[in-house]
Amino acid sequence: MSGKVKTSALLVQTLATFSIAYLTGLTGFIYAWPSYTYETFTTNKTVLSAPLTPTQMSVLGSLTNIGGLIGTPLCALVIDRIGRRYSAMLFGLPYVICWAIISMTTSINLVMFAIGFAGLGAGGQAISTVYISEISEDSIRGALTSSTVSAYFIGLLLSYLLGGQLAYQHVLYVHLAMSVLYILLLMLLKESPVFLIQQGKEKEAAESIAFYRRVGVESKEVEIEINKIKMQLDPRFELMLQSNEDPNAVKHLLEKPMENAKKEPSWKFLMKSESSKGALFAVLFCMGINILMGPIVLQVYAEPLFKEAVPTMHPNLCSILLAVDYLAAALVCAFVIDKFGRKSLMTVTSVASGFFNILLGSQLQFHWAPHWFTAFVIYAYSFVFNLGAAVVPFVLTAEVFLPEVRGICSSLSMICMWVMNFVTLIIFNPLVDQLGLGPTFYFFSIICFIGGTYSHLWLPETKGLSADQIQPLFMKKKTRNTLG
Repeated sequence: MSGKVKTSALLVQTLATFSIAYLTGLTGFIYAWPSYTYETFTTNKTVLSAPLTPTQMSVLGSLTNIGGLIGTPLCALVIDRIGRRYSAMLFGLPYVICWAIISMTTSINLVMFAIGFAGLGAGGQAISTVYISEISEDSIRGALTSSTVSAYFIGLLLSYLLGGQLAYQHVLYVHLAMSVLYILLLMLLKESPVFLIQQGKEKEAAESIAFYRRVGVESKEVEIEINKIKMQLDPRFELMLQSNEDPNAVKHLLEKPMENAKKEPSWKFLMKSESSKGALFAVLFCMGINILMGPIVLQVYAEPLFKEAVPTMHPNLCSILLAVDYLAAALVCAFVIDKFGRKSLMTVTSVASGFFNILLGSQLQFHWAPHWFTAFVIYAYSFVFNLGAAVVPFVLTAEVFLPEVRGICSSLSMICMWVMNFVTLIIFNPLVDQLGLGPTFYFFSIICFIGGTYSHLWLPETKGLSADQIQPLFMKKKTRNTLG
């Protein structure tokens, strides 16, 4: 449903979104923590049983990715079985266990295990985006689902700040307490109405919609929303999309009661659904392109680049400023994504990111500008990239799929992210050896321009549309013309 959102509904949905997106903030804690404990762990002043070797420290920093890759497929298994809320709580537990273990041990192996185990929680990002999209009104869905990215940067920033101000043990206690708080906040929320309808709990679904929309349970708005969810869940809806019937079939679909039928497995529905396969291709392409634009590499190499550009600045301060840069861009994106749309934001920021990659590459290769210009380009690229190209794939993941395949497709999208992160880091050093550091960023600029071209020519605009309105956009042109 589009239109103006009630102030009270906006407040409730925003607070609920903050509580759900908190999970990615906990992920930010995990990713930031090794960077400011490096000196503590690798010197004779270590708080562990022995100093960590550079190899062990490298492994420590990568274990979260391995845990995330293992944990992401679990999302598809639990999200449609125990619901969005309990699944979100389940994926919050690894963080609680992680910080509890680390705060009580000096064993290197246990610390390694704890960080890897926390990665399972990082795999729960798919649940956060699905949960938020299903409680949000269509007109503000983009802004709210993009908050999962903002929350990650808030987690990075807060962890960096804590690491610079508190003692080692106190940082652990704060992270533990904030992980427990996440689970407590979720207890205050209602389950997703989509999941409740899937389970045949229409009364509870009406109460959930009324809670998030701040209207009466018997109101017309609740009735309309329940009918819309039922239509999205009706297998005949996909058949109607794939047929050449009159568009009025939608009206008849709503008027006829849905026959009781055995629920089809998500993967079987995906294989038969033309719109779902089209949407999945678009999401995976955008997610893969997003990673190959080079942001993960820039994060890895930011510290040595900053040391060269601004040698008088403390590395922790550089990290804090970079996190502030990321967060500022993500917050601006949340305000503009429902105004300018996903397509235009992805196109413009991809092209602009390509431009800044060329600037950075030429500066690293030829040193044609002062050293401080390197820092400026890094900050400018990071801001522009996170203004759109970094966020849009996650927003699309949350909104373009029908409920039957939302869990499995969101998990596939996150798996794509983890795999492409790994691939990018694997190919980066060989590229540097063959081309040099500067020209490697030219390669990333080409990827940026490919992403911008794809989004401009082929990515549908989904701003303000519900899932059932989005499906025809991913059908073949002939079918879209028939339906429209």
